[in-house]
Amino acid sequence: MSVNPPFRADIVGSFLRPEAVSSARARFAAGELEAAELRAVEDEAITALVARQAQTGLRVATDGEFRRSWWHFDFFGMLDGVEVVELDHGIQFQGVQTRPRGLKIDGPVGFPDDHPMLEHFRFLKPVAEAAGVTPKFSIPAPTVLDFRLEAEALARSPYDHRDDIVEDLAATYRSAVQAFYDAGCRYLQFDDTAWAYLCSDVELAKAAERGIRTDHLAERYANLINAALRDKPDDLVVTTHVCRGNFRSTWISSGGYEPVAEQLLGETAFDGYFLEYDNERSGGFEPLRFLPKGDKVVELGLITTKTGELEAADDVVRRIEEAAEVAPLEQLALSPQCGFASTEEGNVLTEDQQWAKIDAAVAIAGRVWGDA
Repeated sequence: MSVNPPFRADIVGSFLRPEAVSSARARFAAGELEAAELRAVEDEAITALVARQAQTGLRVATDGEFRRSWWHFDFFGMLDGVEVVELDHGIQFQGVQTRPRGLKIDGPVGFPDDHPMLEHFRFLKPVAEAAGVTPKFSIPAPTVLDFRLEAEALARSPYDHRDDIVEDLAATYRSAVQAFYDAGCRYLQFDDTAWAYLCSDVELAKAAERGIRTDHLAERYANLINAALRDKPDDLVVTTHVCRGNFRSTWISSGGYEPVAEQLLGETAFDGYFLEYDNERSGGFEPLRFLPKGDKVVELGLITTKTGELEAADDVVRRIEEAAEVAPLEQLALSPQCGFASTEEGNVLTEDQQWAKIDAAVAIAGRVWGDA
C-alpha cells in the first residue's frame, strides 16, 4: 500500500459522533458545561477515534470533525470578515432542509493567526503520529464560500460586487495553507460541493438566482483554487473531495463530472481528488480521461456512507477495473464516497456499519494494489 498520501485506502474525514460527544455538545450549548470540560470530552473521543482508524489498517487518521457542528460553517465563521447568520431557510436536500444558516460578509475577508482549527490540528498531530498514522485535516474550499453566498450577503461589506471578494478569498486561503503547514500539517483537504453543483442544471439555476455569474464558472473556480494553492509547499499534499451533498443520508445534486472534469482534473493544482461514484447519479468513469498522467491520484468513492448496507467486494473490484480502463490503475485509489457525518446529526447508519465500510475499503485496496 502507498506510504504517502493520498493513500490506496483513504477516508474523506468525518465520522459519526459518539454519544458522549453529542451529549457534551448539547450540554455546552445549554450552558451546563464549560468550554474546558467540552474539550476534554472531545479530546478523549478523538484519541479513541484515531486509535480505531489505525486498527483498521488505515495509514491516515482525522479527528472525525468531532469539534464541529457543520463541515463548512464552523470554519467560515472563524474567518475575519465572515459571519454565520440565521436565515429564513436552510439548504434544501432531497426531502429535508438543514438548519437555517447562511453566511454574511461584514468586513475584509482574512485568515486570523488564531483560527481555532489550527489548535484542533495541533491536538490531532501527536495523537495520530503516536498511533503510527498520518494526520489529515479537512477544511471547506474557497469555492464553497463563494457559491453559498446569498444575493444580499455582501450588502454591508467593503465589496461592491461579489467578484470583488475573489482576490481576498484566495489570499485568505494562501494564509490558511501556510498556517496549517507551519503547525505541522502535511496532508490537507479542501472539501467542496461547488464542483458537483456545476454538473447540475438545477443547482446552476439556483446559483443564478443568488446573483452568481454562472458562465465559465468552472474556469473561474479553477483559477481561484490555483490562486489559493499558489504558494503551497512542495511537501504538503492537498486533495479535494467533490461532494453532492451529505445530510442525514440525503443528497442535493445529480450529474456526472463531464461538465467540469477538464478544469477540475486537468487544470487545478490539487494532488488528489476524492470523487463520489457510489450510484448512478455520479455518472460514468469517462471523465477520468482528463486526469493528467503523473502523480495525481483519484480516490474512487465506491463505498457509500449513506446507508449501512455493505457493498460486495467483487462488485467494487470490478468497478475499479472499469475505471482503470480510462485512467492508470496506479493513479487510482479507494475511499468511502463521503464522510459519515458532514454535520453533527450524522448519516443514518450505525457505528458498526461505519467501521465495516472502512474495513472493507482497506481490504479491497489491499486486494487490488497489494502491499507494494
